[in-house]
Amino acid sequence: MVEKMKMVHIVTTASRKDEMLRALRDVGVMHLAEKQSADREVSERFQTLSRTAMALGDYAEKKQEPAGEILSDDEFNKMYAGVLEAIDRKAALGQEISSANTEIDRIRAWGEFSPAELEALRSEGYDLHFYRMGDKELEAALGNEDVKLIRLAPVDKQAAVAVFGTLPAEIPATEFMPPEKSMSEFEADIKTAEAGIEECNATLKEASVYGKSFKAQLLKASNELNYATADATVRGDEDFVWLSGYIPEVDMDKFRAMAEQTQCAWAADDVAEDDEQIPTKLRYNKVSKLIEPVFNILGILPGYREQDVSLWFLLFFTLFFAMIIGDGGYGVLILLGTIALRVKTKESSTVTFLLFVLSIATIVWGAVTGTWFGMESAMKVPFLKALVIPSLATYPEYFGLTSNATQNAIMKFSFSIGAVQMALGSILAIKDKLAKKDLSWVANLGWAIAVIAMYLLALNLVIHDPIPLKPVFAMIGVAFVLVLLFGGMSPELSFAQGLKAGLANAFTDFLDTISCFGNVMSYIRLFAVGMAGVAISQSFNGIAASMSGPLIILGVLVVLIGHALNIIMCFLSVVVHGVRLNVLEFSGQVGLEWTGLPYEPFKELEK
Repeated sequence: MVEKMKMVHIVTTASRKDEMLRALRDVGVMHLAEKQSADREVSERFQTLSRTAMALGDYAEKKQEPAGEILSDDEFNKMYAGVLEAIDRKAALGQEISSANTEIDRIRAWGEFSPAELEALRSEGYDLHFYRMGDKELEAALGNEDVKLIRLAPVDKQAAVAVFGTLPAEIPATEFMPPEKSMSEFEADIKTAEAGIEECNATLKEASVYGKSFKAQLLKASNELNYATADATVRGDEDFVWLSGYIPEVDMDKFRAMAEQTQCAWAADDVAEDDEQIPTKLRYNKVSKLIEPVFNILGILPGYREQDVSLWFLLFFTLFFAMIIGDGGYGVLILLGTIALRVKTKESSTVTFLLFVLSIATIVWGAVTGTWFGMESAMKVPFLKALVIPSLATYPEYFGLTSNATQNAIMKFSFSIGAVQMALGSILAIKDKLAKKDLSWVANLGWAIAVIAMYLLALNLVIHDPIPLKPVFAMIGVAFVLVLLFGGMSPELSFAQGLKAGLANAFTDFLDTISCFGNVMSYIRLFAVGMAGVAISQSFNGIAASMSGPLIILGVLVVLIGHALNIIMCFLSVVVHGVRLNVLEFSGQVGLEWTGLPYEPFKELEK
């Protein structure tokens, strides 16, 4: 559920500002309102530390043992200064190498020469300029009595000359600007710079073992950044300072105790109805908490005034995952991988528990459909065959059924899931609006009726179930009228005003009613994507089976690579399709827009 928030204001004297901030940080329950930016120096320190720690990861060897002890602040700062110097020096040397190579490419065609000798000639009065030109331009220069030149070896298949002074403007030519150094000097500079880069790499490699120290300093810098942000957010005058923020109602006792202990004045009130910056804190139970990693990965969170559908999201997401992966053999691999992860990390986490649930659900779905790595031969194993529900079988011929019959059964199952989920969304919306005394719940009842009608229509049109259409269209008509008349209702409006607002959206409601059929139909993707995965695995199995003799090794590689690619595509399909059905179709029926701001209390971080 979404935790109820209170808007809290705390006041103290200006001289006790730091004491108030430290106390707030220690209790760790206030989400700051109107948060301001921290001091630039503190922010840059954290960002630079973070970038440096990531950069050092490239220099760590795979089997490298990290340093056991965490460096003291003085030891770390000394090492860190050397790292920053090495990074800056390496970047500068890289630029030097790049510039030197650019100059070498530019002057290579002119051969080896000494810019110092040219400068010496200029100091003695020989102002030499170098040009490239075509044959016609060369003839013109040779025929000009005012031009004194020396012919040089051709450069890039063009005539090259050294001219005392400059060429007249009427003789077009490309002037060559001599570099500050010779080609050999540039090459020597490159070697010196490369040696310097090796020294920098050695320094960075030595520092890469201090990952624990960097994490400790990052944590310290992060806490300093949080404190500086809170300090910048505090408002006040010469006598008093104050701070405002949101605190979960269940944590108010902790805040009261802190305020009494520090003798700070405070006031609390319900959040304003028009406040759009209220953070969302979800309270999970042991089951619904499993979906938290998915929410974090997707970056979605219900708004403060929206419903928490974590449990329903988890249940349907698990079913969608199993149907889209669709193969019990793949489920076994995911389970084994999860067990290996659990053994390696030596600790349980929400992610591993979620993977356990998803893998077991996939194994169950693979068992009831008889799909094990796409192998038809699995149905020759009595135990595996006994687990199959015939109407859902991937290989229906083993149960005396046709493929058309089982495909229709799975499509009907997919549509049924869609109708149940979308109707449930409407019911949840009705429940929420009844509690708020919002008469627009009647429109949600209309949407529930529309979903059921569109479900029956889909069964008739796609699977050809003998469903009479007149009652179905009557249901659609009733649903449209309910949505039209009550869709604009709101606690802030009178019945007449709500009716007027609903009628004004007649065309939009008409289009939404039509799109409701598309939403129900979209659940056929559970059938289609699952069948596609099975077809791909069968194809790779068939290719491998056709290889014999010396090619059997290649056949094994085809199977391994093919199934690995198929698993990856199935996971992508879960993200594209399985998540979409929850975030769009289901959430649309509930009225969820996922506009939540995460609850981030001002506190001292531990990791």
